[in-house]
Amino acid sequence: MKQQLISLFSIFLLFLHCANTFAQIPAAAPAQAPAVVVAPPPAATPTQAAAPHGITNVTKILEKAGHFTIFIRLLRSTQEESHLFSALNDSSTGLTIFAPTDSAFSELKSGTLNTLRDGDKSELVKFHVVPTFLSTSQFQTVSNPLGTWAGTGSRLPLNVTSYPNSVNITTGLTNTSLSGTVYTDNQLAIYKIEKVLLPKDIFASNAPAPAPVAPAPEKPTKAVPAVTVESPAASVDISSALIFTNNILVGSFVLLASAMFSL
Repeated sequence: MKQQLISLFSIFLLFLHCANTFAQIPAAAPAQAPAVVVAPPPAATPTQAAAPHGITNVTKILEKAGHFTIFIRLLRSTQEESHLFSALNDSSTGLTIFAPTDSAFSELKSGTLNTLRDGDKSELVKFHVVPTFLSTSQFQTVSNPLGTWAGTGSRLPLNVTSYPNSVNITTGLTNTSLSGTVYTDNQLAIYKIEKVLLPKDIFASNAPAPAPVAPAPEKPTKAVPAVTVESPAASVDISSALIFTNNILVGSFVLLASAMFSL
């Protein structure tokens, strides 16, 4: 009996020890789902704000094509690059650009661009932009002279003649042809040309005056025979007549004096 009480007491102590151990163990915290971090949308850059989706960058196209360094410089210095951006965004008719290569500018007389005023440089660039989209096939039906951003008229003529395999452009001072298509997307067409289109409005007035033309030598006239003045049929000896007249006067005077003394 005593041995059974000791066993029960041992079991009771073991139970108390286990209960105390479990009470000291902290309860595990419930698992939490990882927090989801929502990144804010990237702020629009100035370029994105200024250029809505779908606007074509003309200077980027020319830079990628290569050999248009001088024309790109003119587009930027005259602010026509921004003008092209706005026009392509607002225009429903599109644009056509005749882009002169660097070799085309090298054919100009040295210092030509440096002598131009800012307004003339801007007009020169505008003279290469037609305010409507023209495919190569449409050149066959255009009406001359073509209107450009610079205007039209007798001082700004731009005439196009289309042939089966070429398109010729004349300004009155420049005669060239399209040498290739740089870009086309049914809204913008850029064609490469190998000469700068010179408007008469600028370059005709700045051209040196032509040298004066020497007067044509007078045609020799036929010699006119001298008019022969016929002399009188008989020359009169007036000295004899004067002596005769003098003698009559002297004789008359002598007779008159004699008569007076006789009285």
